[in-house]
Amino acid sequence: MTRPTIAVLGAGANGASIGADLLAAGHDVTLIEQWPAHVEAMRSVGLRIAMPDRELTVQPHALHVCEVAELRHPFDVVFIVMKAYDTRWAAELIAPVVSGDGLVVALQNGMTTDAVAAAVGPHRAVGTVIEVSSTMNEPGIVHRHTAPERSWFAVDADPRADIVAELLSTSGAVARFADIDSAKWMKLVSNSCVLVTTASLGLPMADAIEVPGVREAMLAAGDEALAVGRARGHRPLPIFGLGEADIAEEDTIVEAMLDILYDRFVVAGATTTVLQDWRKGRRSEAGDLNGLVAAEGERLGIATPVNSAVTTLARRIESGELPPGPENAALLRP
Repeated sequence: MTRPTIAVLGAGANGASIGADLLAAGHDVTLIEQWPAHVEAMRSVGLRIAMPDRELTVQPHALHVCEVAELRHPFDVVFIVMKAYDTRWAAELIAPVVSGDGLVVALQNGMTTDAVAAAVGPHRAVGTVIEVSSTMNEPGIVHRHTAPERSWFAVDADPRADIVAELLSTSGAVARFADIDSAKWMKLVSNSCVLVTTASLGLPMADAIEVPGVREAMLAAGDEALAVGRARGHRPLPIFGLGEADIAEEDTIVEAMLDILYDRFVVAGATTTVLQDWRKGRRSEAGDLNGLVAAEGERLGIATPVNSAVTTLARRIESGELPPGPENAALLRP
């Protein structure tokens, strides 16, 4: 494939960051986004990515999501960087404008590859794992906490996905996994530990883990998710910097993963996507993370009391019954 045409479907904080890196590397990229003000800002003044030690400003070709129906030229590679619960409709939306041998990449949290495959066919769906930390509160401006040298991706080891790995290498380190579903479940284990648990306290990740009892709840949620993954046929894999020794002992896998995550990817003041969604009045991916663990645990006969409690707490927050706050720490466990 020579100089592929690329779309980033979902140009929020992470999607815009990756799209900006691709643009800076000289690629042909279109950013497609559902926040109208963000699209208009990118069109009028450009896209600015503020990182801890530098800034990157690009002038992208940006489209409103409704304008996808007006496209006449197909894309060779599409990165879907939307919420897990938006995956199916997003994949269906973009399917008519993917080239015959083009690829659609599930670059998201959660187990989203099957939803993409259902829309575009298994031969065109590519599973990945993303570890990038960023926030966006103003149209056209992203605060990226993990610059490319601190970001990490996993990509299916199938040779057809070589182009995906090459493209993502502009935005972070890339590892290849033959069992990408297990790698994605490992990321879900990590997400089950961190995303909703810390968000429910209304605190940055680095502060939330210091609240008494929270680290223990995070580890318990992760251990449950790991057990459910085992029952689903997923094996532990060394994602985002883990070594084989880190996954050799079942009882310490989650703790090793949590420690490496906080050491390498969590920066002071950074909040999870879940808390960012709640602060914007949006629902979160809790149902696709801890909720999926709880549902699969029930199906498989595996107890998941902490993930069930975290999911219930998330629902109460999203219904307006409770605000995020440190006092919710007691509700993370049954």
